[in-house]
Amino acid sequence: MARGALLAALGLWIHYLAALCTATATTQATVPRSTIETKRDFEGIQSKFSLRTADEPDDDICYLVPGQEDTMARCNFNHTSKTFVVIHGWTVTGMYESWVPKLVDALYKREPDSNVVVVDWLSRAQQHYPVSAAYTKLVGKDVAIFIDWMEEQFNYPLDNLHLLGYSLGAHAAGIAGSLTKTKINRITGLDPAGPNFEYAEATTRLSPDDADFVDVLHTYTRGSPDRSIGIQKPVGHIDIYPNGGGFQPGCNLGEALRLIAEKGLADVDQLVKCSHERSIHLFIDSLLYEDKPSLAYRCNTKETFEKGLCLSCRKNRCNNLGYTVNKVRAKRNSKMYLKTRSQMPYKVFHYQVKVHFFGKVNVTKTNQPFLVSLYGTADESKNIALILPEISTNKTYSSLVYTEINIGDLLMLTLQWEKESIFSWSDWWTSYAFDIQRVRVKAGETQKKMVFCSRDGISHLTKGKEAVVFVKCTAKPNNTDTGDQSRP
Repeated sequence: MARGALLAALGLWIHYLAALCTATATTQATVPRSTIETKRDFEGIQSKFSLRTADEPDDDICYLVPGQEDTMARCNFNHTSKTFVVIHGWTVTGMYESWVPKLVDALYKREPDSNVVVVDWLSRAQQHYPVSAAYTKLVGKDVAIFIDWMEEQFNYPLDNLHLLGYSLGAHAAGIAGSLTKTKINRITGLDPAGPNFEYAEATTRLSPDDADFVDVLHTYTRGSPDRSIGIQKPVGHIDIYPNGGGFQPGCNLGEALRLIAEKGLADVDQLVKCSHERSIHLFIDSLLYEDKPSLAYRCNTKETFEKGLCLSCRKNRCNNLGYTVNKVRAKRNSKMYLKTRSQMPYKVFHYQVKVHFFGKVNVTKTNQPFLVSLYGTADESKNIALILPEISTNKTYSSLVYTEINIGDLLMLTLQWEKESIFSWSDWWTSYAFDIQRVRVKAGETQKKMVFCSRDGISHLTKGKEAVVFVKCTAKPNNTDTGDQSRP
């Protein structure tokens, strides 16, 4: 029975993926030329606006109806508090997905006096994907009319308004922002949909012009741009790509099956949409774990970030992910990266580790496995796996190391060069080794730069042998072995 339910869920989402892959930008809905400039036709609105409550975050028990002023009082709308407008995406079942009440609940926990409005466009969202994608124009128009009505009829300040759109809902939020008479405060795009929008004009998708501040999380940008489930290009003032944006930790098949075994089939749909939906859960994490904000760093490419070269906070080069993001509006899109855990709380601690390899004999090795252990004032994190794409004699290499543990101030580290496998015959006959004088470390979260020296003056790092130890240098080292590569 469990297997049958799993196969059924997979079948539905295979249909989803097939629809995405065959989607074309040619299918468009026709938006009637009317209403927004002149007297509004509230009768034409098909989207519904449910004001959910902290007590019942999963039920639509009261609707705000544009043109019907009494619904605001009946639903106990708070005119002096923030309002969050949540817009869902495409749906297989025609029903709300499980993340909706989770996000509503988290918003109320962080902002108890706020209004959380869920936009119901389920009837349009369960169509063939290209049709639903085209409907984002009409949904965006509905939301814009609703917002203009709130501002004009009740003098509600749009500085208090925050739109959160997931997948197709992110583009509907962008269109809404482009149509309101007064620019709204903020739009958060949660992995905006890719098919039909990767190459679309800015007016038909989410863009930086749609609000005073637009921040975007990209969590599932795999494949060619026109087939990627999440949009790959930056479409906000700040675009954050957790774990590179392509695939999220904990979203593999084995992990999904483990969760099913532990929790049953209630969340079986996570098997195929885990990375896409991770954008929502990262935002929820930022609401619930106020004391553990995840820090993202500006970088030109994810490859440069993986080398640890972008852990700078100078001139707004780092920012909080999610609710407490600093609203920085640069002249161009700002791409940012970070690592996360596989589950809440998602926060990790980033370090740049920079090593100069000395040797009398020229040796070059590729894809070498190392283990790094960090020992701090508060805790320790042992045997962090690290692969260096290349190491060579008399060269300096920089890499990103991250840990889930807050070790406090770093006091000591060890470095071990692992054997690749027991079947690597060359390792049996040749003993590869390098000399290391010191290791330079930069902590991303604290911005502290530290230098660690070998306790023996020079450490001999030998492949397959024990780890070598580095402690904080007592004297100021010279800079002949390596320069500062911490800038992006």
